Amino acid sequence: MKSLLIVSAFVIVGSCAETKYSTKIENLENSVNIQDSELILEYSNSINAADLKSRLAIFASEEFQGRGTGKEGQKKATDYLRNFYKSKAIAPAVNDSTYYQTISADFLPEGIGASENVLAYIKGSEKPEEVLIISGHLDHLGIENDSIHFGADDNGSGSMAITEIAEAFKIAELKGHSPKRSVLFLHLTAEEIGLQGSKFYVENPIFKLNKTIANLNIDMIGRVDEIHEKNPDYIYIIGADRISKELEYISYKTNEAFTNLELDYKYNAENDKNRYYYRSDHYNFAQQNIPVIFYFNGEHPDYHKPTDTPEKINYPLLAKRTKLIFATAWQLANRTDFLTHNEEI
Repeated sequence: MKSLLIVSAFVIVGSCAETKYSTKIENLENSVNIQDSELILEYSNSINAADLKSRLAIFASEEFQGRGTGKEGQKKATDYLRNFYKSKAIAPAVNDSTYYQTISADFLPEGIGASENVLAYIKGSEKPEEVLIISGHLDHLGIENDSIHFGADDNGSGSMAITEIAEAFKIAELKGHSPKRSVLFLHLTAEEIGLQGSKFYVENPIFKLNKTIANLNIDMIGRVDEIHEKNPDYIYIIGADRISKELEYISYKTNEAFTNLELDYKYNAENDKNRYYYRSDHYNFAQQNIPVIFYFNGEHPDYHKPTDTPEKINYPLLAKRTKLIFATAWQLANRTDFLTHNEEI
């Protein structure tokens, strides 16, 4: 009889706890409000398919030789990004001038050579010590078997999306609408050889990790996978709820308000056999308990092949996805409070 009573007590307590948790989740969801709609629409208009196409034509060109980590083509890619930020008067986040976070050859696998992350930022007007990181890897496979792996989608698409988002934030700043928090535009090297660029950053952060509100990581958003051939207006969302369900609600409501893409959570499943949650740079931030979203279009027949070329990118769709990420970034950079983590609910 005692055992039965004890079990019953646990059932009652467990039921109460679950009810309280559900109530807190509901309250959290209801508390998420989309702000600055007119400003977001105004500044997101600067994000366009033509700019993305012209920039990607250079970034994924033969001249850049597939941007292999530590290779000449990767150096050209980092130089291209640095020159872009200089031309737009978007400040460097490292050493006040270089835009580079240098990674020594000793940190990277043997035979790779030294490499660089590229960092630019816009300083927050109210909470400059807090930061939102928008990231994507700049490297690709380089030349393999005498063939250039151009990496237009992987990850030229994400790299150029970041430049468009940075430019939109800069236009807003110039018109008197600086973000409340700092926004770091982080182009990472050495992703293809084991997420090494993001590993180096979290071990040598420019902004304190406990002051980093979230990481929005962009890796392949310019194509359409076979699953969505008949309905290409989509994007895969991975990891949004893992650390902060509030981030997932912000993502969902922002999309509902501005872009109305299909947010596909297929690859966010805990038992996803592809394990995409662990395979791009956001994962190193997630390991530091920083809320993340990984934006992804899924694999396609040209994945990791020399045929991943710029003419196969869907540029209007790339622009629309980029606008979603910009709008989400705006919400995070300008919200009053830090994100609520799941363990705080």
